Amino acid sequence: MDRDGMRMSEGGSGPVPGLGDRRAPSVAHRRGGGLALVWAEAREGVAMALGAIAAHKLRSGLTLLGVLVGVFSIVVVMTALRVLQGTFETQLSALGAHSFSIQRLPPVRVETVPGGDERYARREPLRYSLAVAFERRATLARHVGVSVGMGSGIVTGPERATDRTIPWVGVSPGAFETRNWVVEAGRPIVADDVEYARRVCVLGASVADRLFPFGDAVGQRVRAGGIAYRVVGVTEPRGQLFGQDQDAQLLVPVTTALQRTRPDAPVDIQVQAWSAGSYEDTLEQARGILRVLRKVPPGEDDDFEIVSNDSIVRQFRALTLAVRTGAGLISSIALLAAGIGIMNIMLVSVTERTREIGLRRAIGAKRRHILLQFLLEAIVLCQIGGAAGLGLGILAGNGAALFLELPPAIPWDWAGLSVMICSFVGLAFGTYPAWKAAHLDPIESLRYE
Repeated sequence: MDRDGMRMSEGGSGPVPGLGDRRAPSVAHRRGGGLALVWAEAREGVAMALGAIAAHKLRSGLTLLGVLVGVFSIVVVMTALRVLQGTFETQLSALGAHSFSIQRLPPVRVETVPGGDERYARREPLRYSLAVAFERRATLARHVGVSVGMGSGIVTGPERATDRTIPWVGVSPGAFETRNWVVEAGRPIVADDVEYARRVCVLGASVADRLFPFGDAVGQRVRAGGIAYRVVGVTEPRGQLFGQDQDAQLLVPVTTALQRTRPDAPVDIQVQAWSAGSYEDTLEQARGILRVLRKVPPGEDDDFEIVSNDSIVRQFRALTLAVRTGAGLISSIALLAAGIGIMNIMLVSVTERTREIGLRRAIGAKRRHILLQFLLEAIVLCQIGGAAGLGLGILAGNGAALFLELPPAIPWDWAGLSVMICSFVGLAFGTYPAWKAAHLDPIESLRYE
C-alpha cells in the first residue's frame, strides 16, 4: 500500500480511498446533471414556443385575446376595489384612533336588514341624559363625545354667505378628540359652553375661508337659522371623505343644539380608548353600561349599535362581495372560452407540424420532449395573454383612481393568482394536443404532407 491509497485489500472487495475519483459519478453529481438537463430542455422548449407564436402572430394574437379579456376583467375590478378599500380604511383611521360610536340604528339602511323595519322601530333613541350618565360611568374611556344633528342650511357672515347648505352639529368637548377634530385657530367647545348653552361655534376650515377670506374668523359673528353665534375656533383642513367636504360644518355646544331642536332629540355617543390594548375592554365596558342604563334583560340582544372602524370595513367588504363574485364569473367564462380556443389552435398546430414532429422523433427526440414542447407552447401563450391583461387591468384601475384623485394600488395577491390561473388554463387545455403530438407515429409523421 502506498501513501495515496491501495487499489484493493488482498482479501476484500471494498474500494480503495485513493481511487474514488475513478468510479462512477456520485448521486449528487447525477442529480445536478439531471437538473441541468431539465432546465436546458425547458429553456429550449420556451424558445421554440416563442418562435412558433411569432411565426403565426395574427392567429396567436386572436387566441390569447380571450385570456387577456378574462384576466383584464377581474384585475381591473380588483384594482378598483383595492383602491377604494385602501382609501376607505385610511380615511376611517383619520376619524379617531381606537374609537367607536354608539347609536340607535346600524350604519346600513334598516330596509336591507332582515326584519329591520319592525326590530329597529321599537328601539328607544339615545337621549342626552343617557349620554351624560354613560360618560360618568365609562371609567376605561379616554374621551367620550356626544353629537346631535341640527339639520343643515346656509351660514352667513358679515359680508358673504356659504355657497351651499352645510350641516350644523351640536357637540360636547369630548367630540373633538373622538372625531379627531384639531382646532387650528382659537379654541374648541369647552365644558362651560355646554353648561350655559352659549351661542358660540367652531367653523370648519372651508366655511371660515368662504366667510372670512381676508381676515381672522375667530371673534367674528355668523348667523345660522336666524341665530347669531360668536366664532371661537376654526378646525384644521381635513379634505374630502368619500366625495364629501369634511371642512364644511358648523359646530355648536350640544345643549345649544338641543335648545334649537328639542330637548329629547336623539344623540350619538363616540368613545375613544386609551390604546389599542385597552380597546376591547373599553368596548365591553361601554356595552355593559348601556345595557344597564337601557335596562336590557340578560340574554336579549342589544337595543343599540356599536360601530367601529373594523365593523364598517367588514360591511364594506360584504357589500363589494357581489362585485367580486360577478367579476370572477365573467373572467371564468372568458377564460373557459380562451382555453377552448387554445386547445383548438394547438390541435391545428399539431396537424400543421406533423412532419416536424416526425423529424424530431427520427433524430432522437423522445415522447416527453414533444409533450413538453407543446405544453410549454400552450402555457407561454396563456402567460403572454395573462401578462397583457394584468398590465392593462392595473393601468385601467389606477387610471380611474387618478381621475378620482385617489391613491393608486396594486393587487399583488390577484396578480399572483392570475399568473397561476393562466398556467392552469394552458396546462389544462394544452395537455390533450401535446399528448396527441407526443403519440404520433414517427414513420407516418415523416410521410405526412
